[in-house]
Amino acid sequence: MSSPTEDPSAGSELSEQTRPPAAGTVTNLITAVVVMALGGAALAGSLSLGVGTLSSPRPGTWPAIVSAVLIVLGAVLAVQARRTSDAERFTRTAFSVLAAVASMVVHVAVISLIGFEIPTALLAFFWLRVLGRESWRISIVLSLAITVAFYLLFVGALQVSIPHLF
Repeated sequence: MSSPTEDPSAGSELSEQTRPPAAGTVTNLITAVVVMALGGAALAGSLSLGVGTLSSPRPGTWPAIVSAVLIVLGAVLAVQARRTSDAERFTRTAFSVLAAVASMVVHVAVISLIGFEIPTALLAFFWLRVLGRESWRISIVLSLAITVAFYLLFVGALQVSIPHLF
């Protein structure tokens, strides 16, 4: 229990000392460019699906809107690159984020080949066991439960036409 004379900001000093170093302007600009490039690539894909109109949307309507928002947000990041100090410098822990993104890319790539059940179970297991460092038991049980829940939701209840085994 803390005494009334203790400084309440003492805990925040410790978090400032253990906080990773701030990213510089170059890192912030690179991040902004990557966000805008992803938005641009997604916008190109959306346009290839057909956007339609607001009264008669086509499959690319919502992806195009989200893509445009990404491009605008990337531009805002670029404009604020010098003034932003709350972004962290890339460290070894950034590789876990890259591994997560790469695992999702592989997941999407193999769904059309073998259905979503096996890739979803493996993705959930990878995220739980490798990235989250959960126990084997929890990783196995939760990855199977997540896969069953997604199956029941998307295939059973919503009848989404995604490739599946069962």
